[in-house]
Amino acid sequence: MNAQDSTSTRPYLIRALYEWCTDNGLTPYVAVRVDESVQVPREYVNDGEIVLNISFDATSSLQIGNDFIEFKARFGGKPRDILVPISRVLAIYARENGQGMAFPVVADTPSVSMTAPLQAVPDSAGDSEATEPLMQLVSTDDDADGHEPPRPPGTAGGHGKPALKRIK
Repeated sequence: MNAQDSTSTRPYLIRALYEWCTDNGLTPYVAVRVDESVQVPREYVNDGEIVLNISFDATSSLQIGNDFIEFKARFGGKPRDILVPISRVLAIYARENGQGMAFPVVADTPSVSMTAPLQAVPDSAGDSEATEPLMQLVSTDDDADGHEPPRPPGTAGGHGKPALKRIK
């Protein structure tokens, strides 16, 4: 089996970060790009994306497989079956501190609402271009010199939910 035939690392990284969050008493959230293959309550989708709490307390029957994340959860008091293809996961991070990992958007599946066109970014060799937008998670750790880092967008004074910042 060569590198092209191997399975994606994305589900393994998602499971590892989920375990890291739970081992450290943090709440794991996944950001998902919604399209017709994603089974979530559409009324909670915002700009073609949804953020899901996948903690033990918020879900039942959670399974993070190689192809799908599946679980049952309550939305507005109503039980729902949730099914998210692994390829649609944009990021997994801890609610409390925003630490986690972002993944590139899979461009081969059309999305419900693409808010901006894909940006061409030179690859590491500099001679060709990739068409995947970049996403950055902002760390909330203090720098080595004791200064507080800038707050992630959408968190006034460090209060509120961590936010992903898209770099275009």
